[in-house]
Amino acid sequence: MNFIDIIDLLGTVAFAISGALAGYAKRLDAFGIVIIAFVTAAGGGTLRDILLGVRPVSWMTNMDLVYTILISVVFTFIFRKHFAKLRKTLFLFDTIGIGLYTVVGVEIGLNEGLHPIICITLGCISACFGGVIRDILVNEIPVIFRKNIYATACILGGIVYTLLHEMDVPLKYTSVIAALTVITTRTLAVIYKIQLPLPHKDEAAV
Repeated sequence: MNFIDIIDLLGTVAFAISGALAGYAKRLDAFGIVIIAFVTAAGGGTLRDILLGVRPVSWMTNMDLVYTILISVVFTFIFRKHFAKLRKTLFLFDTIGIGLYTVVGVEIGLNEGLHPIICITLGCISACFGGVIRDILVNEIPVIFRKNIYATACILGGIVYTLLHEMDVPLKYTSVIAALTVITTRTLAVIYKIQLPLPHKDEAAV
């Protein structure tokens, strides 16, 4: 298992816990919670693989990811009372997930020899679309459409990754710095309520 595989596995854990917590919050049954956890963890990677023409998509040939999601759901169930006491638990795991998955998506794109802009886009897709599917299934407006810094943080992290890659910075440092860029950017945006300009702000009362 190489370093990117480890990053991918950690991202899977973070997103699976994020999805399971969302399912618990909506009081879904056990099957529903597993489904939400699975699509949160695998949704972005599945779309990325489809765009790259990977057949079958990666999770179908890697049972470690499937087992990781199931174990993460069980872990969340066991410690759900502790998670419930932390108001920002869902935010925490979701933020860690997008940071790690951004790195994975960009690296896969670079390995395919794609243009850096396309690689950054793949990183953003990998990071964001599992959460989009999760939010739609639990009847929420996807966070990517409500908090613009969500996707912007992924793009910024992708830019940092590609720049460091071009500078031949070792992979482990590049991955950690880019992931921390995403996590820090989103966290600071939430703490300080930083948002991109809203084109409809002045029309709210209309």
